[in-house]
Amino acid sequence: MANILIVEARFYDHLNDMLLAGARAAIEAAGHAHETVTVPGALEVPGAIVLAEETQRYDAYVALGVVIRGETYHFEIVSNESARGIMALTMDGIPIGNGILTTEDEAQAIRRADPAQLNKGGGAAEAAIAMLALKQRL
Repeated sequence: MANILIVEARFYDHLNDMLLAGARAAIEAAGHAHETVTVPGALEVPGAIVLAEETQRYDAYVALGVVIRGETYHFEIVSNESARGIMALTMDGIPIGNGILTTEDEAQAIRRADPAQLNKGGGAAEAAIAMLALKQRL
């Protein structure tokens, strides 16, 4: 049984609740344990994973959050840099499932976050579990 940390950037409560429900259900269905920590925004997710990885208490990570396009360039910075940070950590061999949604509007986010629709939270958890299994096999 693995211990998986869910790191959520909680900005849109109703959307994050759906992402969390999907991720938790997928982790539990696979027979693993999980904990959740909350950070202020998507840019803080990679840093939180680094801090958690230093404790050696977790086997894999699920990154969750929602970034919806606004009127400024901030959307691109948050979307690109949070993804870049997560990708850099995966290149270091840390099993991470990236479930940070980057959408044009709330309707897209709902469709992706809802466990009864696209279930991206569950998908991110499944990706983390798959990468952990690959790491253990190799």
